[in-house]
Amino acid sequence: MPQVKSFKFDIEGGKATGGPPIGPSLTPLGINVMDVVNKINSLTKDFAGMRVPVVVKVNLETKEVVDIEVGTPSTGALILKELKAEKGSSSPLKQKAGNLTLQQVIKIAKIKKKDLLAKSLKSAVKEILGTCVSFGVTVDGKDPRQVQKEIDKGLYDDLLKED
Repeated sequence: MPQVKSFKFDIEGGKATGGPPIGPSLTPLGINVMDVVNKINSLTKDFAGMRVPVVVKVNLETKEVVDIEVGTPSTGALILKELKAEKGSSSPLKQKAGNLTLQQVIKIAKIKKKDLLAKSLKSAVKEILGTCVSFGVTVDGKDPRQVQKEIDKGLYDDLLKED
C-alpha cells in the first residue's frame, strides 16, 4: 500500500506561488512545484482575494502528486466578498457593515453546505445568517435573527427548496 502524505496550505485563491509555503514543503521530495502551483491556481481562481485551504496529497514512494483538494473559504470571507467589503463591523449591534439579499445568503449557504453541520439548505442558511449577525450585516434590510424567525415560520420555503 503506497504511503501518502498530506500537505496542508492556506493560500490566496488563484495566487499560489512556488515560494513559501508550497515550495519549501514539496521541493525536497523532487516534485515539480510549478505544476502543482499552476493546478492549485486553476482550481482556486474563483476564490480570488480570499484565503482558501488546499491539501496536496503526495505518494512518498513514487514522489507523485496523488490529489489536490480545495476547501472553501471561511463563511466570513464569502460574506465580505458578496458585500464587496474589507471587513465586518467592529460593533455589529450598533453599526452595520452592509446589507445582503436572502438570495446572496442562499448562494453562500450552497457553497458552504458540505462544510457545515446543517443537513438541509434551510439549516445551512440559518447558520450563515448567524455569521451575518456577528459581522453586522443585515439581510434584505432586516436583522438576520428576524430573518431566521421568518424562515422558521415557513415564509421562505419556496426559496429554500433543495435542488
